[in-house]
Amino acid sequence: MRVDGELIGPKKRQIYIALNKPVGITCTSEAHIDGNIIDLIGHAERIFPIGRLDKDSEGLILLTNNGDIVNEILRSENNHEKEYVVTVDRPITDLSLSMLASGVRIMGKMTKPARVSRVDPVSFRIVLTQGLNRQIRRMCSALGYKAQRLQRVRIINIQLGQLAPGEWRNLTPQELVELLPDKPLQTTANVSPRTPRPSTTGART
Repeated sequence: MRVDGELIGPKKRQIYIALNKPVGITCTSEAHIDGNIIDLIGHAERIFPIGRLDKDSEGLILLTNNGDIVNEILRSENNHEKEYVVTVDRPITDLSLSMLASGVRIMGKMTKPARVSRVDPVSFRIVLTQGLNRQIRRMCSALGYKAQRLQRVRIINIQLGQLAPGEWRNLTPQELVELLPDKPLQTTANVSPRTPRPSTTGART
């Protein structure tokens, strides 16, 4: 139907998904790349990842079909928090944790201050408000450590929770209100975890 010359129709259903990305999955919507994140989920709607998580990293990533919110979430000046649990190749010292928190020079610049806490002798939590390329791995390397496991467990208010690797769910209305309080977002109703469909691209869950 047209009104004043403009085509009017039902609004596109907005999709907002939280996925526990397994190691080995690539955060791309390019269908020709084996193990891409879109084939892993197998959603009926055309969706794309908000940001990325390295192929050798795992954990929480958000996907959507609403391009209007991507910059709001990714823009560094918004200081949105992302939380990770990191395991390194040898016991990490208190001094190193303090240096990670205050900032480390990588790629010619100092990283922003972060919140860091110890989990065990070789693991720590870190909360970042910026997203430089392979930032945590580079920060660890600058201090003489190798990140052996890197798992993202939170983006802003969205928690990884009990999602198994490869499982995904729709965000709840309350999560969307807290995620971007200045934007009226709508979600699908079913928020139960879903397992990915069998893949023909070589992706593994």
